[in-house]
Amino acid sequence: MGNSSGAGGNARSGSILHVDMDAFFVSVEQLRRPELRGLPLAVGGPGTRGVVASASYEARSFGVHSAMPAVQARRLCPEIVFLPGDHELYSEVSDRIMVILRSFTPLVEPLSVDEAFLDVSGAHDSPVAIGHLIRRQVRDDEGINCAVGVAAVKFLAKLGSKLAKPEPTPQGPTGGVGVFEVPVGEERAFLAPRPVSDIWGVGPATLAHLSRIGISTIGELAEYPLDRLAAVVGNAHSRHLHDLANAVDPRPVVPNTAPKSMSREQTFSRDLHTHEDLGAAIVALSDSVASRLRAAELAGRTVTLKIRFGDFNTITRSHTLASPVDSGVVLAREAKRLLEAVDVASGVRLIGVGVSELEDPGQRQLSLEDASAPSWHDVDRAVDRIRGRFGTEAIQTGGTADERPRGVGWTRPN
Repeated sequence: MGNSSGAGGNARSGSILHVDMDAFFVSVEQLRRPELRGLPLAVGGPGTRGVVASASYEARSFGVHSAMPAVQARRLCPEIVFLPGDHELYSEVSDRIMVILRSFTPLVEPLSVDEAFLDVSGAHDSPVAIGHLIRRQVRDDEGINCAVGVAAVKFLAKLGSKLAKPEPTPQGPTGGVGVFEVPVGEERAFLAPRPVSDIWGVGPATLAHLSRIGISTIGELAEYPLDRLAAVVGNAHSRHLHDLANAVDPRPVVPNTAPKSMSREQTFSRDLHTHEDLGAAIVALSDSVASRLRAAELAGRTVTLKIRFGDFNTITRSHTLASPVDSGVVLAREAKRLLEAVDVASGVRLIGVGVSELEDPGQRQLSLEDASAPSWHDVDRAVDRIRGRFGTEAIQTGGTADERPRGVGWTRPN
């Protein structure tokens, strides 16, 4: 069975860690607004078409979970407090947490903004000890709690972090061991009694197929003949499930490379029907994407506009620039040009702005227009510095994307 022993760990500990933040978006919001602590809280769109992106443990005790429609969340928990979310801030906190993780090993593979795999083989401290050190440093430096799973393979490390998390109650999180280890050599015994739904990749459809052939535990799946399993779920999926049920997962931790693209989207509470209204959203989304590009020291050549209409029909339009850009003003200008060619009279439900073909901005060559215009580069970096000190809502660029830089709009920090 797994264990959560102290910092010394097991002499045969696996070297793969999975680190997962607790209710990450909500935790970040509670750090800047402590009065929200103890409340049933959700980050996401509160309207009839919104969804929950993250829920506090207080809200989870009522059955609220991520990806749940906001309407359903309110039915389960009428007192729930919705916040719109600040994904730029979450990305900034995530970047700092990833720096902490890389201080323990260069082999860090982020899965999302709030979780990552680490390979700590060859480290002086035991993997379990490193797990405890990571939890302490993330909590001390960023004020965020996290759970750590320790195992020889990725699948079990991820399951371990899930088991290390606290339980939700109306009073908040309770229990939780913080670090959960699946010792080497005990993997199959640990997995055997667990529900087959614990296997990475088993969703409702696969669960229904397995239930029909009498499989409810991982141990039963591990013993089931592979050829008969393939007849139920297909050849590729059957091999994947059978391997994981037998604790076979050869995937290494792969350190992340530079992203291939960056994008942001916005779903509207009601369909928008004019270029003017959609243009305002494009400016805000472009500013957000550009801020992330600059934080990652990247710039992009291809600007993509994504539009989802009220009937859920989705289109994309792209334009490739002569040189890479990291300016929200330029991104917005190009995205709005793409928008002009689209008939939006039927109503737009969602709009997104993305950038691809990313590269080092130092390779950029200035155009004659860039050389003669007041420097957006300087304005952007001044905005970045202010936001870094006072938060992402402290300042917004003023005017439309087609104006020359004349200054910025200032909002007094809370």
